[in-house]
Amino acid sequence: QVQLVESGGGLVQAGGSLRVSCVASGRTFSRVTMGWFRQAPGKEREFVGVISLSGISTYYADSVKGRFTISRDNVKNTVSLQMNSLKPEDTAVYYCAATFRVGVPSFESEYDYWGQGTQVTVSS
Repeated sequence: QVQLVESGGGLVQAGGSLRVSCVASGRTFSRVTMGWFRQAPGKEREFVGVISLSGISTYYADSVKGRFTISRDNVKNTVSLQMNSLKPEDTAVYYCAATFRVGVPSFESEYDYWGQGTQVTVSS
């Protein structure tokens, strides 16, 4: 079992930056691939990015590539999403998710464990 808790959401102006983090419980963190997803009001949840077990490989959705960066600390059981150059369309609830699949899975169905989400609001 993996329990995930996000933090760090908030309100930021367009063009600004925000960092959201996710802490995982248990001693399996180094064996899970971690992903970030988001869900905007009235829309389906969508893939944002993923980081591999070791942290060497990352993969991002085109909409955030070059602006968002995922990192992980396998000692602190933490994965972070650094968001720069934020746009109003980045407004959403952001979720971290974990899977024992290797590689860089990008589909919701590939993830088994989810956090409760944290709200990010970008004002224009």
